[in-house]
Amino acid sequence: MKNWLASCVIGAIALALPGVAHAQKTKVTVYTALENDQLAPFKASIEKAVPEVEVVWVRDSTGVITARFLAEKDNPRADMVMGLAASSLLMFEKAGLLEAYKPAGADALKPAFRDSKEPYTWTGMDAYLGVVCYNTVEAKGVAVPGSWKDLLNPAFKGKIVMPHPASSGTGYLMVAGWLQSMGEAEGWRFMDGLHENIGAYLHSGSAPCVQAARGERTIGLALDMRAASEKSKGAPIEVVIPKEGVGWEMEASAIVKGNKNMALTKKIADWSTTKAANELYSKTYAIVAAPGVGTKPASYPVNAEAGMINNDLGWMADNRERVLAEWSKRYESKAAPKN
Repeated sequence: MKNWLASCVIGAIALALPGVAHAQKTKVTVYTALENDQLAPFKASIEKAVPEVEVVWVRDSTGVITARFLAEKDNPRADMVMGLAASSLLMFEKAGLLEAYKPAGADALKPAFRDSKEPYTWTGMDAYLGVVCYNTVEAKGVAVPGSWKDLLNPAFKGKIVMPHPASSGTGYLMVAGWLQSMGEAEGWRFMDGLHENIGAYLHSGSAPCVQAARGERTIGLALDMRAASEKSKGAPIEVVIPKEGVGWEMEASAIVKGNKNMALTKKIADWSTTKAANELYSKTYAIVAAPGVGTKPASYPVNAEAGMINNDLGWMADNRERVLAEWSKRYESKAAPKN
């Protein structure tokens, strides 16, 4: 009888333990624009580093997450923001929505990936660029473009797609890049001419290159790593860094001011600067915050980093609403339907 009772007690404890362990985990809500296939590995790595946490993602495109976060500014529902454009976080910083916190490993990161102002509120993770995916088969003998202005060739009418800048961070960094590198007047003139050749503005930073790789379009203006990926799969595309240079952005993370899980969100922020975290970033991006981490894919353009313009992320943040309003007034007529 005693053995039977002991067995029952031990069994009951064993059954209860998973529930106890689960009950000890605290749900931390993280707003993100990470790609869907990144969510599971990021969650696993964070929860391994901070075992008392259960990460709950709220995921959408950069533009949607940015708008949602700002709409909730009087009653924030997120504890953290991760994998969102740094220019969006600069908007949040300016609105006083981010907690002042410098993660433990931040000083070891490349300077461009660290908040340069006090109080310190955000930390960069990885950088991404806007490039040209050029389908050499569909081009039917037209030379590979070397300049942005080569995209104004009437032979490309209706054959170019690019990301919608209000929906996609890649789209906005391209528009902001043109306005900064060309000057605003010339930048808008360029986009007026480009619009004549645009087939559609898509609500994704990757989709334009996917369409070009499939031969559905001749040119897709898109995310650098998607371009390298499609070329590596054997698509007949050239990945072009135009001679004038390309716009770029970085993904970054930050803690939401006054959240109820402050101690845990600081631990996650510390994780975000570790070598393990940067190795995870490098599986998706060629350029990451930690020096010496990651290798560039074989199909990645060798002149990509050299082609990054002198980008002012603060300008991108301060002028986002104005630029998007003007862009929409001029070009919204070719926006693809939203799913």
